[in-house]
This record gives sequence, C-alpha cells and structure tokens, in this order.
Amino acid sequence: MFKTLAERLRNSDIDFWLLVPLMVNTVLVQIVTAIVRITTSYRAVELDLSIVWLGLIAAAFALLPVLIAVQTGRFIDRGHDALTIWIGSALFTLGCAGFVIWRSPEALLISTTVMGAGHLMLMASQQMLCVRAAGPRSMESIFGNYMVAGAIGQGIGPYVVGWMGGSATVPPTQPLFVLALIVAVISLGCSLTMRPHRDRPKPLADKELVPVSALLRIPGLLPVVIAGVVMIAASDIIVIYVPLLGAERTIDVHDIGLLLTVRAASSMTARLFYARMVATAGHWPLMIASTFACAAAFGALAAPLSLPWMYVIMIVMGFSFGLATTLSITIIVDMTTAGARGTANSLRIMGNRLGQFVLPFGAGLVAAVTGLSGLLLVMSGAILAAAVAVHVKRPVKPPEQ
Repeated sequence: MFKTLAERLRNSDIDFWLLVPLMVNTVLVQIVTAIVRITTSYRAVELDLSIVWLGLIAAAFALLPVLIAVQTGRFIDRGHDALTIWIGSALFTLGCAGFVIWRSPEALLISTTVMGAGHLMLMASQQMLCVRAAGPRSMESIFGNYMVAGAIGQGIGPYVVGWMGGSATVPPTQPLFVLALIVAVISLGCSLTMRPHRDRPKPLADKELVPVSALLRIPGLLPVVIAGVVMIAASDIIVIYVPLLGAERTIDVHDIGLLLTVRAASSMTARLFYARMVATAGHWPLMIASTFACAAAFGALAAPLSLPWMYVIMIVMGFSFGLATTLSITIIVDMTTAGARGTANSLRIMGNRLGQFVLPFGAGLVAAVTGLSGLLLVMSGAILAAAVAVHVKRPVKPPEQ
C-alpha cells in the first residue's frame, strides 16, 4: 500500500514533498504575523503611544521591504527560491525575538521593520515555490490551497489573541509575543526542510532578465498590482485599527478576536471555492466584483453598527479579500513568463509594502483628525477607485480566456 502511495505521489501533477512543508510554513507564518500585528497595537496602548505613533510603527513593517523587493525577485528568478525562504524565516524569527527582549516604542519600530523584511522574503519565495510545486493542470488549485493555508493562519492568530485576552480591554502582551516567537522558531525549522530544485534551470544572467519597465507595460498588469496594493493595505489597516475600534465602541478583546477570526474564516471559504469560481466566472470579472464588494464593506463598517451587523460586514469583507488577493497573484503569474515571475511577483509585493508603509501612516493622520469612522470611509473610497481602474484597464482579451 505504501509503495503504491509513493508511486502515485511521484507520478502526480503536484510535488507533494514540497507542497506539504510549504503549506505548514505558510500557516505558521500567518499565525505569527496576526498575533504580532494585533499585539503590537495593544502594546502601543500599554505604552500610551499616540495613534500617529501606531501608524508609524505599522508603516515600519513595509519600510525595508520596499527597498529590497525587486532585488529579492531577481534573486528568486536566478533559482534561489529555497535560499530566499531560509533567509526570510531567519529575519522573521529575529524580529519576533526583538518584541520579547525589548519593551519600548523604539523596539516596536525596529522589530517591526526586521520582521517586515523577513515577511516579504517569505511571501515572495512561498508564492514561487507554489509555482514549482504545481504542474500545468494544478496551478489554480495550488494557489487556492496556498491562500487557504494563509487564511487558516490569519484566523488562528486573532483567535489566540482573543482567547488569551478574554474579557480584558487590553490583553497581556508579553505572553503573546513569547508565543509568537516560539511559533516563528517552528516555522524556521519547517522552512529549512525545503530544498533547492534538483533540476533547476541555469540561472538567468542580468541581461536575460525582463526589465521592470517592460513588465509594467503589460496591458492590465499595473491596475491589478495597484488593486492588490490597496487591498493588502486595507487588510492590514483592519487588523491594526479594529482593536482600537473595539476600545472606542466598548467591545471586549474576545469579540474583537472573533470578528477578525470570522473575517479570516470567510477569506478561507472564498479560497476553498476559488478554482471553481474562476472556472465559472473568469479572473477579471471576479477581481472587479470582489473589489467593489470590499469597498462597500469598509463604508458600512464606518457606521455605528451593532455587534451582529459587524460580524456580517466582516464576512463580506473577508470573502472579498479572499478572492481579490488570490486573484492579484494568479493574474500576474498568468500574464508573465517563467523567467520574470519572481520579479513580477516581488514587484507586486513591493507595491503592497509601499501601500502598507504609506497608507497606515496616512491612516493614522486621518484617524487623528476624523476618527476611525473617517479612516474607514477614506479606505472605502481608495478601494472603490482601484476597482474602477481594474474595470477600465483590463485587457480586451484576458490571457486565460
């Protein structure tokens, strides 16, 4: 029986020996990221930091990634996808250690920056390892499962924070940071099991790499990148500011954790049915519809809703996030050649991090003037503009059709 199973795995369209540790690593990284980002907001409350300080700390998560994103993509395109995930895991764990060791505003800023650099390398390498693990018939399925794994981690993280925080308005932050460090160390060990490709192609020379300017001229690619930037930044802002919204509306930590868990569970549900929905509706109509839905959800959350309605809004928001963020990856992979995918994907992630740098900091300034409701309305408008851009600039004949 075991011999037959091994033969099936070898003959499969999917490289399960790579896929399984990759999915485990993805879940663990997202658990850590969710715990740390939420706990950082609560530690800022403990340290009595202003909302502008919190915006600056949130923006630091994207500061170094903006500078190294394209170089990371080029490094991956030269055949170093496994090495990139090793380095990224090490930096990610180092950043988590900083939260445990030091307790100050400066420590939050520096640790967030280091963790953000590791996170970028992890995301870029994980997504290109998905391409390596997939065969020609399983690309949509692999990316759907990858995003499901991410959603599982994004759901477990907030649930852990809510469970440990209970009915307190501010949970104990040090135990949460210690737990995040432990899980980060486990994820590092998992990443080290992923080996370089035995039959990897000869690394591309610099002159063979596709210029960034040529990538940006691909019809429809830039609007998708921009939409992904806005969506990821919006997702980040929800994780950062919903705890503050809870404090403002006297919602306890347990319910805030559940709200974020429901959002993640809804994203996971969307990704479970992602391949089937793409086969039915196509990439571009789903991208446009999900982005419009997310804009509507942000606008609704700005209203002083009761807690049950907030759960409904989080379900809609999570489902639209789940579709749009997955589509922003697969559309770019589908539109680019194999030798440019690492660069194109890292360019997308660089845009995401740039959005995560500019928008949270800008959001902090907006919230300081207008309050959290004003911030949510501004984000709703930004997402709506991105949806319109994708609709107007999409290719007449999409590559997948």
